[in-house]
Amino acid sequence: MPQIAVVNIKNEKVGEVNLPDSLFGVERKDHLLHDAIQQYLANQRSGTASTKNRSAVSGGGRKPWRQKGTGRARAGSIRSPLWRGGGTIFGPTPRDYSYRIPKKVRRAAFYSALSEKARENGLLVIDSVKLERASTKDLLKMLATLGAKGKVLLAMKSPSPLVLKSAHNLPGVRVASVEGMNAFDVCLHDTLILTRDALGFLEENAKG
Repeated sequence: MPQIAVVNIKNEKVGEVNLPDSLFGVERKDHLLHDAIQQYLANQRSGTASTKNRSAVSGGGRKPWRQKGTGRARAGSIRSPLWRGGGTIFGPTPRDYSYRIPKKVRRAAFYSALSEKARENGLLVIDSVKLERASTKDLLKMLATLGAKGKVLLAMKSPSPLVLKSAHNLPGVRVASVEGMNAFDVCLHDTLILTRDALGFLEENAKG
């Protein structure tokens, strides 16, 4: 069971914690990560794209000209898909793209992502995050002091309004509740920062 240093917001070591093998010692499984990420992205789709077929567009209630004798091609409606202003053939209609995968698959993918993040040295554990005021500058300074690189995910058990507001305007920085984390969140960000209580929550949840 590997250990990792716990630091404060000044990047000073204040202790150590064990990283459970059930969370951070899992073999990387690409097929599970693929399934979990595909499901997450599909569930985010709004599915509101819509087009009108020939029965939905207005007009075209009568035959534009008689069947024979005009020298023109046969036509039954001015709203035929062949005509300008006509209906759309096989166009998208509103639908639900969401689907579910087994809970065990989601968990296995999540733990696989956590383990890979730890192996890549993209995991930091911080004692707590306390800001005296809502300040984007202060939060950015804290992340720089911690050595966070690239896109950063700060996972807390209960994110405070001050921290959420401070990170609101920072591109590439996301503050989230550890309870709602998934494999996509972990893979999307280069650095994962867990507070001590967030790590404890993950351990308890893994036992359950």
